[in-house]
Amino acid sequence: MAKTLKVFHATTLFLVAMFASMGASADELNGGDTAWVLTSTALVLFMTIPGLSLFYGGLVRVKNVLSVLMQCFALTCLMSLVWFVVGYTIAFGSDGVEQGRFIGDFGNVMFASITMDTMNGGIPATLFATFQMTFAIITPALIVGAFAERMRFSAMLIFSTIWLIVVYSPICHWVWGGGWLYQMGLQDFAGGTVVHITAAVAALVAALMMGPRKGFGTTAMPPHNLAMTVTGAGMLWVGWFGFNAGSALAADSSAAMAMLVTHLSAACGALAWMTMEWVRHGKPSVLGMVTGMVAGLGTITAASGSVGPAGAVVIGLSAGVVCYFATNYLKNVLKVDDSLDVFPVHGVGGILGTLLVGVFCATELGIFSGNGFSDGIDSIGGQLAVQATGVVATFVYTAVASFIILKLVDRMVGLRIDTDEETQGLDLVLHDERGYDL
Repeated sequence: MAKTLKVFHATTLFLVAMFASMGASADELNGGDTAWVLTSTALVLFMTIPGLSLFYGGLVRVKNVLSVLMQCFALTCLMSLVWFVVGYTIAFGSDGVEQGRFIGDFGNVMFASITMDTMNGGIPATLFATFQMTFAIITPALIVGAFAERMRFSAMLIFSTIWLIVVYSPICHWVWGGGWLYQMGLQDFAGGTVVHITAAVAALVAALMMGPRKGFGTTAMPPHNLAMTVTGAGMLWVGWFGFNAGSALAADSSAAMAMLVTHLSAACGALAWMTMEWVRHGKPSVLGMVTGMVAGLGTITAASGSVGPAGAVVIGLSAGVVCYFATNYLKNVLKVDDSLDVFPVHGVGGILGTLLVGVFCATELGIFSGNGFSDGIDSIGGQLAVQATGVVATFVYTAVASFIILKLVDRMVGLRIDTDEETQGLDLVLHDERGYDL
């Protein structure tokens, strides 16, 4: 009898706890969701340092490796402070306040309205702000790849600070903070527009304004350490699970689907790029495979909350092929020295992925769509128009604003080092150090 009572008591406690959890309000702490977003925040930061740092560092010449590592590390520090002071409030404003169509209110300058007990749904508001901070870190860091080996360190810091405030934070508000694109119904789960298109368009503008590196087109500029690049690429792949699946802000089926489609797209992007090189040049390259992987990841980012596994395979394969041709066209036909291929990989991939959301989120496509947050769209046409509007608005605003900011910085400190300094390399000229002393 006593044993039966104990079993009954334990069962009762379990049922009470379960129903209490089910009936909890959205503003109560959810331990599982909080644990997942904490993990995702660490993963996204891991993407910048060491992931992107090593990926970019291995791609430049030996005389510039430290400069790239330094830029990524410094941006991690500086962008964190800019986001804390003003970036977050421009992007998301403060809770309980009606937000504008273009920027948030300024009630969260220096996180003024956020305390340890403030909640954002089922997770602490401090955690949401920190998770979004990691996105604000990696986006300017992506731009580094376009002007690698020739921009002044001081110019890079000033440009990135102004750019985060003027470009990234407002567009983040448009898409995720309740702004006009959000109100239109733009679907961008993890940053196809906010991160990839903004960074890539700014990168393209910077590359065009600064001109090519000395010897571009006549002197071979191979990566100095592909092993470093592959190591960084692997870290990016793993970190991207926090980037995409973490954007669900919950430990649920949407996060699980986002993780699955992210992985499939990366794998397909790598295989597609590798195959293109194999067919066209007779041999597959390691550099091509890891670049295709990044293209697959960047392209699935916007769609990771809207498509199923079959759609992710199509998106990944498309990314590998389209971004491969875009890279070759930009450098070999247009002769634009986007040093580390930021625009053809992240920009073209971000545009492609954002547009394909309007296709693969349609329920009429069956196994290709209808997963994640989107719940499916009945037809393709209307949503595709919304996605295209988001792409064009992001592209145009970023291009114009980035051009003005770069012009301003050039007048202030000068964007580019001189020819002799470029010959010596940024490591010695700007930092008085060498990457290797063997």
